[in-house]
Amino acid sequence: MGCAVSVYRVGGNKKQMKIPVVTVFVPSVRVPVNSSFQKSLKGVVPKELIDRLTSFRNQIALLTQQTDVSAAPEVLRALEEYLSLLVGLTDQEFGFRELTEFKWKSLDDGRQDISVADSWFELLSVVHMMAMLTLMEANSKLIPDQTVPSETVESTDDIGSAVDLLVKAAGYLQFCLREILVQIPPHIKMKLPVDLQENVLEATYIQALGQGTEMQLASAVECKNATLSVKRRLACEQLSYFSQAHYCLSTCDNLNGYGKKHLSFIKWKFLEAKAAAYYYHGLITDKGTEPSCHITAVCCFLAAEEILTESKKACLNFCLTAPITRAPTAWGAMKHLNKKIPETAAKKSQMYAYLLEEEKSLDVLPELPEFELSLKADEFQMPDKDAAWENEKWKIPSQTLKTDDEEDDK
Repeated sequence: MGCAVSVYRVGGNKKQMKIPVVTVFVPSVRVPVNSSFQKSLKGVVPKELIDRLTSFRNQIALLTQQTDVSAAPEVLRALEEYLSLLVGLTDQEFGFRELTEFKWKSLDDGRQDISVADSWFELLSVVHMMAMLTLMEANSKLIPDQTVPSETVESTDDIGSAVDLLVKAAGYLQFCLREILVQIPPHIKMKLPVDLQENVLEATYIQALGQGTEMQLASAVECKNATLSVKRRLACEQLSYFSQAHYCLSTCDNLNGYGKKHLSFIKWKFLEAKAAAYYYHGLITDKGTEPSCHITAVCCFLAAEEILTESKKACLNFCLTAPITRAPTAWGAMKHLNKKIPETAAKKSQMYAYLLEEEKSLDVLPELPEFELSLKADEFQMPDKDAAWENEKWKIPSQTLKTDDEEDDK
């Protein structure tokens, strides 16, 4: 379920025949395997606390196997409650870090694919799962009618909610990179599955911000008060995000099947953003009065048309890369640009044909302006450690053997 979002399930039913629809791509979803902490923590942590840890973890495993994406908020609440307990296991003062082995499986194939005795790995896996579930929610906001895969909702509320969820997911992934991954020793990092490795986490984090900017551009296109400058800036920012994400992911040497699909998704979105950026840059440049302005504008329109064609091929490649998915019907900026770019390129080429005949350097693509990236991740704060870890009464005294003399003294 590299596109777990699109099957509209958090886990479970692999027999569904519907080809899923993807607007927001979810690289992977992995879930905890049912387990008990009794054996590893017995005699070290009070039974009541062990039971709570086990109960929360197994509840999460159960929910992910039996519920659809509408239950993602419930799973997220359970994960947050589990986190406050889990933080205690990472506390160096207690020394519990390596006492328990944590098992996780990928929903892509249902196998138990990793087991690590490190509570920081468990923390990484939990926060990563929170990010993936949030991306799934963002996708569901944009494709709410699961019975009509080709329908895409583009209301302001849906797009606004999707942006909020995307920056929230980016916050989780940023926390994984800055606060958790740095705590994991190199020998464990080497064993991590591809989707938990640094470059993939960073690419997914940047991708979330890029898709958030894509939603903002969609809103700007529908807004009568949004200027060409605003639209160009958003398209250029979106291009920068996807360019960075593509670089991060393309530097991974061991991408698996879902990793390749992830890379093909980012390439598709990169090309869409590039086509939009050149189109809006051309419109602004064309407002100039010098002949060179019109020539540059035509170059932009022709480039946008060529890149748009490439983006459609990239979209098809993404959809056909296993697992097979559908892209939604054109929406947002692309719904408008799929028609406007070819029309404008043809019109302006004809209008300025006499200038183009005199120009000998049309093969030089105009440079796009660069802008400071404006969309930022929501800052995620780790929940406070559960109060049970601070309760002096539960601390278990060390057990020592008593000598015969000590018994006689009593």
